[in-house]
Amino acid sequence: MTLIKTSLLNGVAVVVKMLTMLGLNKILAMYLGPGGYAAIGNFQNAVQIITTFSSGAINTGVIKYTAEFYDEEQKQRQVWRTAGTVALIGSIVTGVVVLVFSKQIAQWFLNDKSYSSVFVWLSISLVFFVFNTLLLAILNGKKEIYRYVIANIAGSLFSLVVTSVLAVKLGLHGALTALAIHPSFSFVVTLYVCYRADWFKFGYIFGELDKGTVMLLGKYAAMALTSAACVPVSHILIRHHIGETLGWEAAGYWEAMWRLSSAYLMLVTTTLSLYYLPKLSELKDSAEIKKEILQGYKIILPLAALCGITIYLLRDLIIEILFASNFAPMRELFAWQMIGDTLKIGSWILAYLMLGKAMAKLFICTEVIFAANFYLLSLVLTGVMGLEGVATAYSINYALYWFVLAVLLRAKFFSGRHLR
Repeated sequence: MTLIKTSLLNGVAVVVKMLTMLGLNKILAMYLGPGGYAAIGNFQNAVQIITTFSSGAINTGVIKYTAEFYDEEQKQRQVWRTAGTVALIGSIVTGVVVLVFSKQIAQWFLNDKSYSSVFVWLSISLVFFVFNTLLLAILNGKKEIYRYVIANIAGSLFSLVVTSVLAVKLGLHGALTALAIHPSFSFVVTLYVCYRADWFKFGYIFGELDKGTVMLLGKYAAMALTSAACVPVSHILIRHHIGETLGWEAAGYWEAMWRLSSAYLMLVTTTLSLYYLPKLSELKDSAEIKKEILQGYKIILPLAALCGITIYLLRDLIIEILFASNFAPMRELFAWQMIGDTLKIGSWILAYLMLGKAMAKLFICTEVIFAANFYLLSLVLTGVMGLEGVATAYSINYALYWFVLAVLLRAKFFSGRHLR
């Protein structure tokens, strides 16, 4: 399947998801305000950390090896059984830990023990959360784009309905609870979609752990765990710094800006995961890899830049329609945020080479260094530029990340040699 066809099919799911996210943004802005946005951001970072650890952090590896063993069904099933068993054990153990320490976790992430019940709900739904993402990873690796799209659309609609109802009825507590439980509803649809496929059986998802497969997935676990630790933690630290120095409403403006970026970049980022990761996992010849990367820069990067320019020009209208009048101060973030988004996509096209080729050491080192760099730049630049400094730090950080990856990966992948 070509990049363009994959993008178009994926675009259907992304448009639905984007519309639901933007709709939710409006509802959350109306009922929670900027301060509520900061709490939502912290909770989503907490969920990201918890679910990554509970899944064994192997979903990216499942995508890669499902794609790599495309013509070897027995090896694919070996990967799925090992991943499923790891996910089951990990989600149960992590769920129990979250349940027992729910009050402490609520204090750490939300600064309020009264939200412990939200983490209790998360602990109960964790196993469904983890298996929903595992099944989506299998669909991705199998290049079952139609089924993948259907499952994602269903997940988006459940998220919209559940979060909207609970946020309107119960405010911030309801919104947080909805974010904890809605993937459980999505799991039912994803499981049904997989069950309808000829290649799927329940027995393929659980079984004895294969040592060789564990070693293969281990590299991806290390990379995913690094991301799960570095990215959310850096965001939590930045959000806390903004809240303590500029006020928690300012932290809410930054979170709203970040959610807007995530929404419009979704078409690009999901296409990278859906098309590039399986494709780069298969390719061995450096000329073919170079061709795929250049195709991404010809199609994906201009699209990201065009979207960024459009959003910048329409920023006042976007704030009015998608948020609320009290979010007007976030206007100052748009210019640098849009530049940073474009630089992020430029760097991620190269970063997917590290994932596709299991370059764990390089991935982990760059992830740690640039997450720390983002935080440090934010500390320095907010002192000079105020809230706009965070968006400026974001742009500078991804410009540096892109440059470093271009230098480090050029010799290995673009020298014209056949890769082994």
